[in-house]
Amino acid sequence: MSPRVDHLGLDLLLVLDRGSVRPLRDQIEDQLRDGIRRGRLHAGTALPSSRALAAELGVSRGVVVDAYGQLAAEGFLVARPGAATRVAAVARHEPAAPPDERVPPPVRFDLRIEAADLSAFPRRSWQAALREVLRDAPDAAFGYGDRAGHPALRAVLASYLGRARGVAAEAERIVVTTGITQAVALLGRALRGAGVRRIAVEDPGFPVHRMVLRRQGLELAPVPVDGGGIRVDAVEASGAQAVLVTPAHQFPLGMGLAPERRTALLDWAAARDGFVLEDDYDGEYRFDREPVGALQALAPARVIYLGSASKTLAPAVRLGWAVLPGALAEAVAEEKMLADGGSPQLDQLALARFVERGELDRHLRRMRLRYRRRRDTLVAALALELPELEAEGLPAGLHLTARLPRDLRLAPLLERAWVAGIGVYGFPHGGVERLLLGYANLPEPSVAAAVRALAESVAAVRS
Repeated sequence: MSPRVDHLGLDLLLVLDRGSVRPLRDQIEDQLRDGIRRGRLHAGTALPSSRALAAELGVSRGVVVDAYGQLAAEGFLVARPGAATRVAAVARHEPAAPPDERVPPPVRFDLRIEAADLSAFPRRSWQAALREVLRDAPDAAFGYGDRAGHPALRAVLASYLGRARGVAAEAERIVVTTGITQAVALLGRALRGAGVRRIAVEDPGFPVHRMVLRRQGLELAPVPVDGGGIRVDAVEASGAQAVLVTPAHQFPLGMGLAPERRTALLDWAAARDGFVLEDDYDGEYRFDREPVGALQALAPARVIYLGSASKTLAPAVRLGWAVLPGALAEAVAEEKMLADGGSPQLDQLALARFVERGELDRHLRRMRLRYRRRRDTLVAALALELPELEAEGLPAGLHLTARLPRDLRLAPLLERAWVAGIGVYGFPHGGVERLLLGYANLPEPSVAAAVRALAESVAAVRS
């Protein structure tokens, strides 16, 4: 049915679409609210009586009464007994002007490193877990819950992390967060409260975590990384009381922390009475062998283990966790409570159910095979189309780096690639420039075409 357009004497210009699934009352509310915000209906303007407007629009009077009542409750209208309903004085809202900047072309080939394969999210099994939680959860589950995380999820995580990553975890020492970045922020405040003033970070490393730690008032000590991972001798020389590392798969260079350095780092922490923050952002993915166990298992009193669902499931799940030494567990839980009162309870219960039923293990088995094939295909395509780019890093995780030859500059290459619809990042380090190539959201049939397009960008820059 075509919409009926109603023109009123007061120029309300309401348009009701009787074929829409949106209720007529909501349509009236939306249009009056928008007219008031934009200044078309001025403060003090008297609106028609509910009876008159209902007759004009051909709806029941109750529909208009409800719409007027809702807008009055929101402060858009003023209604007094025996008087006309009038427009209230509210801040006028002007539509934002479009930004004066170029809109980047759509990404045809997604080589960014921002997320797991979003198309592979296990929607049905997640929906089933959430449905079961909504059906079975007691009324108390709809409250704020434990600031450190729902006990059910913390117990499940303790079991899963011990089995899958070798973490020595007790449920009481796990704090559930909204991702690793929030965990780093909470730890920054807790460590500062414990007397830590200087923290060592890998160079290169994840820039967002550096920003977060600096915001918490900690002084950063960048420590160089070489083929064996972070240099522990430089950590010792830095004067830091804590260190943030990615030992399973260094970000962004992609190597693992050498066994002798793992031992040396823990010896440093014990001698310095310091802490190691272990960012295990993609430790579940190792393609040539079983994943190396977490560093935390070797020194639970000195190592803080950080993980999340962002690389195993999707960033939208917004759940992460910190496994903490007893000396920090209470302080981090308090910081979590002050930050946001606790992570969403129902989502925590859904994740607990999802893991308990073995769905996470099944999903990871599928994704390991998929990511391994994509990485192998990417390495082969680079060798064929761009042999001058040297692929680096362990066969692990969701990205690799490609070392550029000296005569190829990174900045113009990235600019040309993005214009061509290739979503890709890069970074310079130690006088060498590299591309950062993610393959999580690049389907295997598209890998060869993506590398050919990248090769064309390289040729265009050189020409």
